[in-house]
Amino acid sequence: MSDSSISSGIAERYATAVFEIAKENNNLPRLEENLNDLSAALDESADLRELLVNPAYSREEQGQAIGKIADAMGLIDALKGALGVMASKRRLFVVPALVRRLREMIAAEKGEVTAEVTSAQPLTDEQSANLAQTLKEKVGKDVKINATVDETLIGGLIVMVGSKMIDTSIRSKLNSLQNAMKEVG
Repeated sequence: MSDSSISSGIAERYATAVFEIAKENNNLPRLEENLNDLSAALDESADLRELLVNPAYSREEQGQAIGKIADAMGLIDALKGALGVMASKRRLFVVPALVRRLREMIAAEKGEVTAEVTSAQPLTDEQSANLAQTLKEKVGKDVKINATVDETLIGGLIVMVGSKMIDTSIRSKLNSLQNAMKEVG
């Protein structure tokens, strides 16, 4: 079994527990806000990412630190509790997968699909809305855009909806051209 399938299996179990508790307590909107905050913190804080994966931290240190972070962020009890259990079992390394899986579960509950969109420059609100509408017409469901920026794309977009990928990036086109030139020469 690969590391990613182990991580996704662990994340799935914790995500299911957190989701069910939040749903039972009518806390899904707040959980979604918590996930956005946690995701932003993971993107912005190298120290937080280090805390999740560095085995030099003891279980107690990880537990205390993640508890303080959860309190400071105002995370719901179900998510805070899951993070505490994950720390005690040395499973914090799956937090990014947990966040992704919980987002998928919430989107499915709301009848949405999430499109992972990578662009060379940040999308404007209008561009995001137009893209969401275009994708909605294609997939037949409301589409939530989860946008990231990768300047190495040069231009264009990479859009992932479920298992389908659309790559219109300049980088991809240049790579294709380079491969075609190798075949000719």
